[in-house]
Amino acid sequence: MASGRKGLGRGLSALMADVRTEEAAPQGSTRRTGAERMVPIEKIHPNPAQPRRHFDEVELEELATSIREFGIIQPLVVRAVDDVFELVAGERRWRAAQLAERHEVPVVVRDYDELEVLQIGIVENVQRADLNPIDEASAYHTLIERYGHSQDQVADAVGKSRSHVANLVRLLALPDPVREMLVDGRLSTGHARALIGLPNAVELAERAVKKGLSVREVERLATAAKPASSRKPRAAPAKDADTLALEGDLSATLKMPVQINHRAGSEGGVLSISYASLDDLDRLCQALSGVKGNIFSD
Repeated sequence: MASGRKGLGRGLSALMADVRTEEAAPQGSTRRTGAERMVPIEKIHPNPAQPRRHFDEVELEELATSIREFGIIQPLVVRAVDDVFELVAGERRWRAAQLAERHEVPVVVRDYDELEVLQIGIVENVQRADLNPIDEASAYHTLIERYGHSQDQVADAVGKSRSHVANLVRLLALPDPVREMLVDGRLSTGHARALIGLPNAVELAERAVKKGLSVREVERLATAAKPASSRKPRAAPAKDADTLALEGDLSATLKMPVQINHRAGSEGGVLSISYASLDDLDRLCQALSGVKGNIFSD
């Protein structure tokens, strides 16, 4: 892990604005960043840190057909690395252009560092809303492990909740066969989360896929599969990451301890808020009902 944590650069909104905007360089400028230009396709290399590892072949062929007819409407974003260009954004277009047998593609060159390239790759793909959970989790894991960011920092950067980031990263602990089921869509994220840490996770995942089991059914199977020594009679079930994250978020917002307890075998449960004084209770009541003033005053 990186020895020191630093902020997420210039801010992802600024970086993505760079990706979406073509900035014309002054005439005669020698800057490495500038206006759109045509570059031989063989001079462009994919980004080794690209979060997306899986590209739908059918979608690529459809895009290639569009490129053959209309060309590439939006230029690729690249950065100069030695005597070639490395992709920052637009790998789908680059792959489709090769299928369309294009010899040159339009690009805009930007001066990004490695962290900025990774951030843009994550945001570009996450915002497309079709990045599979494992690729997304791997991208978050890279930001956390390689660059020393906290889960909160990553969540803020990509516009997701901390619990979303935490739960996805946990998926990386699953066996490879289960992760493959997630990648190809045979298994949902909810199903997979119930299998984390189980010695027979692959067996249960295959059973869930074959029988079309619901998430609740898989959770019950997962509970039954845990060693008896790990299940204490009458003990409250361990809270999942979502519940713990929600408790933390509510506690931070209300500035009071919050506990959430689900009823076993039910969709319902109990939410408890602890207050230390009547002032705390008054503030809580105002937050819940919008009442102005101290309700305990005369």
